[in-house]
Amino acid sequence: MKYEKKLELLRNASGVRPVQFAALCLRRKAGRAEVLMITSRETGRWLLPKGWRMDDRSEGETALTEAWEEAGVIGRLSGPALGTYGAQKALETGRPLPCRVEVHPVKVDKLAARYPEKGQRRRKWVPLAKAARLVAEPELAELLRSLKH
Repeated sequence: MKYEKKLELLRNASGVRPVQFAALCLRRKAGRAEVLMITSRETGRWLLPKGWRMDDRSEGETALTEAWEEAGVIGRLSGPALGTYGAQKALETGRPLPCRVEVHPVKVDKLAARYPEKGQRRRKWVPLAKAARLVAEPELAELLRSLKH
């Protein structure tokens, strides 16, 4: 059984919201903080790299791994989780699954030219304020607005 189907069954049985782990990939350019945004594969919406917990990694390490796979980020965790936000995960069944997303800061050293999901997504550096306007999730937008510029 696919992992997402198991999550849906768990959610329906227990009412618990599953958790994903996101990487807030940051750099400073001309004295200003910028965040790396990527597009989803299905809809092209702008979002942060994120994914389900990996058994052999911590929450932060999971976020860092997702940043590598989805955006080619080479970097390191730069502190504890910044917070969480609510999101809807689109399942293969077509039904949305409400989940929480825990956001981990990542200091980006460089971006790789080749990485696992290259060609499946776009990536773009944007100022924090613009990133807050690009995302669909209100709680994520608020978290981005709350960070130091």
